[in-house]
Amino acid sequence: MRQPPPEPGLFAGYTPTPGSIDELMGADGSARPDFQKLLNVLGARSPGDFSHMQTLAERALRNQGVTFSVYSDRRGTERIFPFCLIPRIISAPDWAHLERGLEQRIRALGLFLDDVYDGQRLFSERPELRDIILNTPLYLPNLRGVRPAGGVRIHIAGIDLIRDGQGTFRVLEDNLRTPSGVSYVMENRILSKRVVPEVLELARVRRVDHYPARLAETLRAVSPESPDSSTVVVLTPGPYNSAYFEHSFLARTMGVPLVHGEDLFVEDDRVFLRTTRGPRRVHVIYRRIDDAFLDPEAFRPDSMLGVRGLLRAWAAGNVTLANAPGNGVADDKATYAFVPDFIRYYLGEEPLLEQVPTYVCAREKDCQYVVEHLGELVVKTVDEAGGYGMLMGPQSTQAERDEFRQRILAQPRRYIAQPRVELSTCPTWDMASRQVVARRVDLRPYILTGPQGPWVLPGGLSRVALRAGSYVVNSSQGGGSKDTWVQKEAV
Repeated sequence: MRQPPPEPGLFAGYTPTPGSIDELMGADGSARPDFQKLLNVLGARSPGDFSHMQTLAERALRNQGVTFSVYSDRRGTERIFPFCLIPRIISAPDWAHLERGLEQRIRALGLFLDDVYDGQRLFSERPELRDIILNTPLYLPNLRGVRPAGGVRIHIAGIDLIRDGQGTFRVLEDNLRTPSGVSYVMENRILSKRVVPEVLELARVRRVDHYPARLAETLRAVSPESPDSSTVVVLTPGPYNSAYFEHSFLARTMGVPLVHGEDLFVEDDRVFLRTTRGPRRVHVIYRRIDDAFLDPEAFRPDSMLGVRGLLRAWAAGNVTLANAPGNGVADDKATYAFVPDFIRYYLGEEPLLEQVPTYVCAREKDCQYVVEHLGELVVKTVDEAGGYGMLMGPQSTQAERDEFRQRILAQPRRYIAQPRVELSTCPTWDMASRQVVARRVDLRPYILTGPQGPWVLPGGLSRVALRAGSYVVNSSQGGGSKDTWVQKEAV
């Protein structure tokens, strides 16, 4: 009896997107030399086998409750974070460059925040920046003069990176308030170990599972008391928050309490946790609540999520809040345009990482250019995230451009614009067609900063635009994720 012909390999017929750099493949669809061996092993799987593996991975995510919420979706709010088993791989030399650049950027942003909430000496030399930077609700002038316990403001950062059509990594966005997504980094690695262990071992990949221990160590190091005797908690707004899975994951893996605002109270400018054995002093709060809801005494009086008097305790130096309140002025998208200047001004160094050229509509000349070239630009609202409040000019309709033109002219400070940068692609499994296709990706590395300086987790969240032709990788807009494999240095 004649046997059916074997199925083609997983990457047979793979076609990179013209004009994009592919993370794993060359322009002809063959594996990059650095990744040849491991892609040969992965590529030996047939599409049928890989489809089964992908199904097992998604079932594991569902069974473990690895979810996020999208409240605007009529199909329901709770869903698994789509995951593709084909990894995104970063070579050791590329990672070394990124690591140095990220550390430099975080140091400069920390110094900028120290300055903007103290002497504001930057504005004496660059007076034109004063109104642009301070004219945002994310700047909290009532915090001026407050120096956080431990001397750190950006304890946890997530810096969004893209790779352009020439292969250059560029910073796209800074997330310095309550960056999310690191739990998926670790869950994705667990799935890789379970489903493709032989490929992971062959790739000689740096570990990511020590992140919770490093996070706990970083938080204790900035305590106003001895780290060994300090109580750390994770403050969550509750299970209806889109990132609640991550809040509970990090509390559990750090071995610290997950608390709600009602579990804490302030007395004599000190924070306490209600327990069955009586009040327990709290020294460090990893808060996952936005500034506005953090303390009804200092901010929104109608907040049911925060803790009354928390800002007084923080200003008195009796508790550390990670991240520090007021950080939003540094990750405002208008401020982003000037970060290279901050690096030169505060560090006396040239920026190691490129970023995307940016038009700040608060500047009259920039605003005029933007409204005249909306069809060529990506327009973003400075204080929104998740892919919301954005116009993709080259893919927009005339009606959408007309609407944004009116918005920009009415409130120019709320908008910036950038040329659309071609994102790199990565081979991605498409369940509908049961084949590997090229899809655009970005990367969010995570940086922890304690008194000794920044540390970069070797990897990060690679988000992938699952829709054909899409540039939007956010999970709330239909994106998914990949495990990010940072290779070890050659021995």
